[in-house]
Amino acid sequence: MQMTGAADAAQRDQDIAELLRTGAEAAAFDTLVERYEHKIYRLCCSILRDRVLAEDAAQESLLRIWKALHRYDRRASLSTWIYAITRNRCLTAIDRRRLNESLADLDSAPELEIPAIEPANVDDSSKLLRELVAALPERYRRTLTLYYYEDQSVAEAALMLGIPEGTVKTILFRARALLLQRINQLGLADPGLWLEGAI
Repeated sequence: MQMTGAADAAQRDQDIAELLRTGAEAAAFDTLVERYEHKIYRLCCSILRDRVLAEDAAQESLLRIWKALHRYDRRASLSTWIYAITRNRCLTAIDRRRLNESLADLDSAPELEIPAIEPANVDDSSKLLRELVAALPERYRRTLTLYYYEDQSVAEAALMLGIPEGTVKTILFRARALLLQRINQLGLADPGLWLEGAI
């Protein structure tokens, strides 16, 4: 069930907030890692689309979270704060990667293509949908991942991505339209294909 606001997110991590309040930072961090480590890694994979870079960014994010944990001030939910740190680490990794690429490489990057999908894969609509989402432009993919797969509200996604809520709604609308267009192009518009595996 999707969380609908910052209050729900804060409630979800009340145990960690209480540990921080009592000065038990090590226990708070251990609980945080157990709860968020996999989500942090998935977010890094979604943004960076490179497992090695994602592993490095996830580790750097956890290190930064540990170092900054005593400064967490509860103005945002803990999950929003964690994802904001992770997003910043990923953006730094992207900047580093771009520094190592020539302008010619960037200019000659191929247009995004619809992934080749074998008819046999159509039976697994959830897997197919993830493949289609993975092929979206980065900001569409990142926003859809937060909203649908990470169960973040529009407000939380906006904070994590550092953009206005209205922009999140616009991106979600355009991303869904683009997904529908690609589904139609693949001849997979029959609703029956998606009843069990839709987002």
